[in-house]
Amino acid sequence: MIVVSDTSPVTALLQIDLCGLLRDLFGKVILPEAVHAELSRYHDELPDFFQIERVADPGKVIVLAATLDQGEAESIVLAEQLGADLLLMDENIGRQVASARGIAVTGLLGVLIRAKRAGLIHSVKDVMSRLQSEAGFYVSDDLWQAVLRRAGEC
Repeated sequence: MIVVSDTSPVTALLQIDLCGLLRDLFGKVILPEAVHAELSRYHDELPDFFQIERVADPGKVIVLAATLDQGEAESIVLAEQLGADLLLMDENIGRQVASARGIAVTGLLGVLIRAKRAGLIHSVKDVMSRLQSEAGFYVSDDLWQAVLRRAGEC
């Protein structure tokens, strides 16, 4: 499975020491150079299951960067370039752009649901609580309840 990630899912999991979930679910995760640069500003070292890739056509990134940040734009272009099976991205506008381009997208909360279904975590609620308190990850009440329903926790 080819998985490309934007910054936010990775950095949030790094902040709560659960980044290994990505390795356990997907094996390797591919990061575009802009995402690697963003992560490197706040994290001294990244796990070795991350693979850094360069976007082949920077012109495509420039077009998307008019409405998205550099990391999001590179993530979408790289997912297209590699024929990725999945793009990890939390930002709504970026998700909409990726979906409109035919890219399968999930966010961090979708990753947590997958992790629970795979038996890698016991409680999505507990991990979401940690994300909010330790990583400043905001989840609206409606989304919180929807995620818990999908995870079978309410």
